Amino acid sequence: MAKAKALVIVESPAKVKTINKILGNKYKVTSSMGHLIDLPKSKLGVDIETDFSPQFIVVRDKQKILKKLKDEARGVDEIYIATDPDREGEAIGWNLIEHIGDGKKVKRVVFHEITKEAVKKAFEHPREFDRKKVDAQNARRVLDRIVGYQISPLLWKKVGSRLSAGRVQSVALRLIVDRGAEIKSFVPQEYWQIAVDLHKKGVQDLLTANLEKIDDKKADLKTEGQTKGIVKEIKQQAFKVSAIGQKQVKRHAPPPFITSTLQQEAFAKLGFNTSKTMSIAQQLYEGVEIGDEEPVGLITYMRTDSFHMANEAIDKVRLYIKKEYGSKFLPETPNRYKSKKSAQEAHEAIRPSDVFRKPEELKTYLTEEQFRLYHLIYKRFIACQMTAASFEQTKIEVVAGRFTFGVSGSLMSFAGYLSVYKDSDEEEQRKLDPSHYHQGDVLQLKEVKPSQHFTKPPARYSEASLVKALEENGIGRPSTYASIIQTLVFRNYVARDRGYFDATDLGIKICQLLMEYFKKIMDIGFTAHMEEGLDSIEEGHTKYEKLLKDFYGPFKKELDYASANIQKTHATIDRFCPQCARPLAVKWGRRGRFISCTGFPQCKHAEPFTTDIACPLPGCTGKLVERRSMRGTTFYGCSRYPECKFIANKLPVAQ
Repeated sequence: MAKAKALVIVESPAKVKTINKILGNKYKVTSSMGHLIDLPKSKLGVDIETDFSPQFIVVRDKQKILKKLKDEARGVDEIYIATDPDREGEAIGWNLIEHIGDGKKVKRVVFHEITKEAVKKAFEHPREFDRKKVDAQNARRVLDRIVGYQISPLLWKKVGSRLSAGRVQSVALRLIVDRGAEIKSFVPQEYWQIAVDLHKKGVQDLLTANLEKIDDKKADLKTEGQTKGIVKEIKQQAFKVSAIGQKQVKRHAPPPFITSTLQQEAFAKLGFNTSKTMSIAQQLYEGVEIGDEEPVGLITYMRTDSFHMANEAIDKVRLYIKKEYGSKFLPETPNRYKSKKSAQEAHEAIRPSDVFRKPEELKTYLTEEQFRLYHLIYKRFIACQMTAASFEQTKIEVVAGRFTFGVSGSLMSFAGYLSVYKDSDEEEQRKLDPSHYHQGDVLQLKEVKPSQHFTKPPARYSEASLVKALEENGIGRPSTYASIIQTLVFRNYVARDRGYFDATDLGIKICQLLMEYFKKIMDIGFTAHMEEGLDSIEEGHTKYEKLLKDFYGPFKKELDYASANIQKTHATIDRFCPQCARPLAVKWGRRGRFISCTGFPQCKHAEPFTTDIACPLPGCTGKLVERRSMRGTTFYGCSRYPECKFIANKLPVAQ
């Protein structure tokens, strides 16, 4: 076998096999298994006294991997760093250079899809490391480290163990807590609507119209009594079509997926949480065995906030659309989508690596979940380059005395991209054929239908809507949202209820404390501003040290004030420890609330947090205990577990 002339380092071992087959035996492909060089876990690891430089060390359980990389690097002249094409991948590779690159030619290669064409092209055009990207990533790590490693110990000391705070995590918690407070304080407002069923002679179907105006002013009915009087008056009127308005409306194709929109649509259409979506997308990106073919990456890199698409990919999908659907479905010029200002335009949107690899043809090689996510990404990509859908939108206006009624609807005249893909939040259009009605038509009243309604509170956040809110507010990076949500659940700050989040008592308490003492950290606008600052470092407009220095001065003042003024609290109950007679307190653990001695760690007495409701199984003397699954879902089990294995998702009504 020919000796490898170059070493290629990727992040994930799953990529090694795929890339090795593409490059051949002239290259030795190996994996760094993620971060080998990182900030220490046991201390802050940042020089906050001078220049905020990160104090990177070799990760303890990765030392054998680093030694292996060093050994493999000795026998080659060139090293290619092929870590992920984002800031984090740039920093992972940069940190390796001083450990394995001495005396070697070290080049950076970047590809957004793991296909033969993309990988070979990347190796034909290697580049130098982008130090501004590395600085931007290091600044993010240092910011997060300063916040997390300096506020979290304060929470341990003043509130309880196993707690944490984070620059983005805590703002995400605030969104959930604020939404819960809105829902709790919401007072429903009563209102009434009136619809009428009308008939035109010779037309079989009834026309149902809604009351819109009274005396040319918007109808605003608040009470049943007021509505009854209007209903009585309406019944005495003659009805006539006063106007028919028609217009052509186009609905344009949605953009291809980026990380946040993929997470939202996968939740809405497939029921996948953010972690599951990203895990499956990673598998599709890193490579799948397709029959006798070499492993191939089926999608582009899945951590991106850019709508940019390679010209070659656009040319291919346009060819596909023309062949499969016809010229009517193909715009004259490609559809282009503008990314937000902070997007990393060097990235691509999430798309199939080859549009001619149809999901149905790959189904036997994919798991069910891989197939469903690939199918979603595939259809969205095709749709994004198709023509707009066209609708004939109609509004019929009917007058009856001083009352004006209206009915709107539409008929699809051309499906366009909707023949391939429909958004999860797309409303069904009411079909309305205007050909039966003309201005001046007399209509017969068949029925008046008043209905009572109440305004509704804002909806609780789901994973999809929380991701959308974080992105819209410019908080954090979409690639971090899955881990942030996991942390909120793991720390017992939020609980899942049928896919929606409720802040726990602990989460509310932590949020209130942080809001009181760390106003800037918890301010949504400030957090978004910090994201812009990190982008500015990458763009070369802001210096690493200046951004961190400007942040740390005000933060240190808040930290010192909080440390001096936060009072240590325990949620005590009216019972005392049976071992040492100290007060008992409610605490939180991985599985939810429990009761513990306030003398911990000297006294280690602990007991389940039981409700007052007896276990409903006949003959059982236990009481129900509130528990939480690893996914953050609350359930109830018997305090006599494992003798009694009763479990319920909801708390039974006390007898």
